Amino acid sequence: MSSKYQITLPRDLARSHRIEPGEQVFFEDAGSAIYLRRGKSEPCSGADALTENLGRFDAASERQAVRDRTWPVAAEPPSDRGWTREELYQR
Repeated sequence: MSSKYQITLPRDLARSHRIEPGEQVFFEDAGSAIYLRRGKSEPCSGADALTENLGRFDAASERQAVRDRTWPVAAEPPSDRGWTREELYQR
């Protein structure tokens, strides 16, 4: 497991269970074990996968643009605090 909690499935194991790149898989909690289950839909291939991924990217970009427009802008620090940064480091 990587530091980002990502898991790599060994190629031989994936091939033996006919799990293809791009196919959706699910993890199921089974008490003291975790099961990996293939998705119900067939894996996307070629142009279908590209179109689907680009659509998700566009939707995520739009959500971020909405957040950027609605989040409050940070207030600028006061121009005169009565002290300077350099004064903090003078001993």
